Amino acid sequence: MSIVIVYVHGLWQSGAESAWLRRRLAQDLDAEAQAFSYPSVAADATTNARALGAYLCAIRADTLHLVGHSLGGLVILRLFEEAAAAQLPPGRIVLMGSPLQGSLTAQNLARLPFGRHIMGVGVGEELLTPRERCWNHSRELGVIAGDLGFGLGRLVGSLQGPNDGTVMLEETEIKGAADRVVLRVSHTGMLFSAEVAGQAAAFLRTGRFNRDPETAA
Repeated sequence: MSIVIVYVHGLWQSGAESAWLRRRLAQDLDAEAQAFSYPSVAADATTNARALGAYLCAIRADTLHLVGHSLGGLVILRLFEEAAAAQLPPGRIVLMGSPLQGSLTAQNLARLPFGRHIMGVGVGEELLTPRERCWNHSRELGVIAGDLGFGLGRLVGSLQGPNDGTVMLEETEIKGAADRVVLRVSHTGMLFSAEVAGQAAAFLRTGRFNRDPETAA
């Protein structure tokens, strides 16, 4: 049975930064792991979601998993909101540090000169207004959040409450998720954490995160 994992990157990234994570997931699941690259600043979320849908439709696999980091998770959600994923092979989704309820960091950055410009239209559309999302699709969705508060958010304004340095814990919550786990990692550090990789692989394999600390990594 062929398994393909597609990673969707966050703001100001290209997907290349996920090389270690993809290699680890590929090894753990005996799968092929690819990165989908999109213009995170220049295009809006709907355009990027449709491009992702076209990319996924060209993949031939028995199982197709999706992993989204930060803004990439929102691109994945928009794909399903657009009903453009109905014909995809079965699989699961892991969102890592995705601000699903809007982003205080993005709001703080938008108040600075050129803040909205450097974030782009996609962020303005998705993150500057608090919102409540609900996952009601058959594909199981898991959320990984971090609580090591070191990152961009500290440079553009204070984040009250637990956070990963960029995204607050409460912003990663979504109704309808199959499981959610909070790990001691920062927003960018998620991409280089053995524990995060192990937990992502566990969810993609079983639909649940591993609560055994001896085997999670």
